[in-house]
Order: sequence, then C-alpha cells, then structure tokens
Amino acid sequence: MGDFFTIKERKRMKKTVLAGIGLVSLLMLGACGSNDSASDDNMKHVGVLQLVQHASLDSAYDGFKEGLAEGGYKEGDNLKIDYQNAQNNQDNLKSMSDKLIKEKPDLLLGIATPAAQSLLNATTDIPIAVTAVTDLKEAKLVKSAKKPGGNVTGTTDMVPIDKQIDLLLSIVPDAKTIGIMYNAGEANSKIQADLAEKALKKAGVAVKVKTANTTNDVQQVTESLANETDGIYVPTDNTFASAASVVGEVVKEKKIPLVAGSTDQVKDGGLATVGIDYEALGKQTGKMAAKILDGDAEPATMPVESADNLELVVNKDMATALGIDPDSIKETK
Repeated sequence: MGDFFTIKERKRMKKTVLAGIGLVSLLMLGACGSNDSASDDNMKHVGVLQLVQHASLDSAYDGFKEGLAEGGYKEGDNLKIDYQNAQNNQDNLKSMSDKLIKEKPDLLLGIATPAAQSLLNATTDIPIAVTAVTDLKEAKLVKSAKKPGGNVTGTTDMVPIDKQIDLLLSIVPDAKTIGIMYNAGEANSKIQADLAEKALKKAGVAVKVKTANTTNDVQQVTESLANETDGIYVPTDNTFASAASVVGEVVKEKKIPLVAGSTDQVKDGGLATVGIDYEALGKQTGKMAAKILDGDAEPATMPVESADNLELVVNKDMATALGIDPDSIKETK
C-alpha cells in the first residue's frame, strides 16, 4: 500500500525539492562561468580575411599560423582563429570585415591588399597585421614602412623585379619581344608590371602588355601573348595565380618560357623565378603578430618587414617540356 501525505506536507516537500534543484543549478552555472572566464582570459582571438584562394595566399596563411605557434600562440590551446575567404568578391570583403570586427578580436590579419584595405576601412582601433601586400604605403595602409603610424603593419611581398627580368632574359638571350600580363585592377600588380616594363626597355627589348579582368580571361590573354612574344613575365598577381595551371598549359604548348613573380606560380605552371616563399613570408608575419598579442609591440611603431630570404626556383618538368636544360637556369648576379 502507498504512503499518505497531507496537501500541506506535499507542498512543503515540493518546495524543498525545487529549492535543492535551484541551488545545484546555480552552483553548476557558477562553476561553468568561472571556467569560461579563465579560458577567455588565456585565449586570444584573431580574425583572418583572405582575398582569394590560391597557392601563394594559402601558403601565407599556413605560415602565419606557424609563426604564431613559434611565438607561443597555438590554435586550439590559447588561440582562436576566425578565418574568412572573400573569393575575390568585393561585397564579401566588406561583409566579412564587418563580421570579424563585431567579434572584437585581439588582432586581425589581412592577406593581400584588398583584404587589408577592407579591414582598415572597417576599423582603426584593432591591430591589423598584413601579408602578401606589395607596397603598404602606396596602398594607404601605413604612413611609411619605417613608421607605420596607425593600427597596421606587416610584411611586403615586393619581389626583385630587376633580378626576375634578368633571369628571363638569360633564358631567352635573343628575345626581341617580351610579354607582360596581369590584372590592371590589382594595384600591386600594376606597380610590378610597370617596373618590369621599365627594366625590359632599359635592356633594349620590346614589350607587349596584356591584361585580364577575371580568371575567365586568362587563357585567351595568355594564348594571344604567347603568339606574339619570345617570353612572358607575370608579377605576383592574384588573378593569374588563381589560374596558374591554365597559364602553364598554354605556355607549355606554345613553347614559351615564363618567369613568374612567386615561387608558387612557378610550381603551378611557370618556368622559373627568383622569388618569395609565401609560407616563409607568412611565418614572418605571424611572429610579428605574436609580439603584438604579447603587448611587446604596437603596429604604429613596428616597421614593415621584407622577405628574409629569396630563392631561385626552377620547374624542371616545364624546362624539359620546353627543351631547356634545367641546370642551365642560374640566378644572375
């Protein structure tokens, strides 16, 4: 048989049980709250905005994380990264910048000039590190390379244009005409293309310049230029880097040597370059960012850095396909 309780006793028991549940809940919430606070105190938050996906920029991002790890910030331990890729869409750049800033990160990373500019347009308070940007001053990201003066600093991917042109001319010493192709909408690419044209004219070589607005135009532009020139130069251009394999197939078929601005572009379809390892450049940037997160440096007084090392890279498969001895390609003095 069951037990019998008065209505008054039942109400008293119900209140006691509910009070006990409430006390346990409060204790659990308090414990969780204190754990979250401890975690938040130790966790740094970095927002990343990358212009577009291709080998060079992807390598820069990978290197950035390596540099942060060497500086004491490892993702998942004491570092949270919110990564956004705009896929070369201006609307995405703005909306993603706004999203990253709303999360109030400790630091932002802009990969490539348009991404860096978009972040700066969204905030002048949060520290911003940038990489894969050719000229930070020209892009109005800093007042000067030595004294940035604002909330932006980072690394430049300005390549040794003269050395790259000398390398191309050493591969095709009898060249009468050299082609240059890039996206005129990319300010960094235009700076490099103009320097390359100047170097070629100084060497007494005729120049043909063609531009592509999107990756859809790359094949046609490459084919056209390959039919009219003895060699081709491509700067560190995001549009052509995104279609590097397409460029590679064309120049291989046309038997035209191509010197590219970055080592990744060479691996994906060029012949050779004296250029930047973007993973190493990103790593440099990551180490700079770690100092900012530590509180040991501020962007305003942290000088912009150039690549620590340049390297000669030769695509041996491409050289063989063009009938060129890979060992004959040497860095010029």
